[in-house]
Amino acid sequence: QVQLVDSGGGSVQPGDSLRLSCTTSGRIFSSAVMAWFRQAPGKERDFVAAFRWGAGQTLYADSVKGRFTISRGGAANTAALQMNSLKPEDTAVYYCARGVDLSSTLSSYRDWGQGTQVTVSS
Repeated sequence: QVQLVDSGGGSVQPGDSLRLSCTTSGRIFSSAVMAWFRQAPGKERDFVAAFRWGAGQTLYADSVKGRFTISRGGAANTAALQMNSLKPEDTAVYYCARGVDLSSTLSSYRDWGQGTQVTVSS
């Protein structure tokens, strides 16, 4: 079973940036889709962004378009989520996920990271 490890969360002020990383235990094939979801306290897990590893196709939630960028990370088998212009409403636990369909649907993703906390507060 593939293991995903999320990292990079933290506490920042509104307007700051953070870069999350997701490292997998095995090779990421070109057909794979890597994604990020987030879950705020008392709320459902919501889609943030996704991209197809080999083709560069991307999909973003409207709430993060223009502020967040999903891409390959600098290290092998690592995906990244660059988050700029952070807002208090971005506060949540962020989870990376791996699937095969470029989708915003939770059920499309089989493998999940453990989550990393992002807190945006003044």
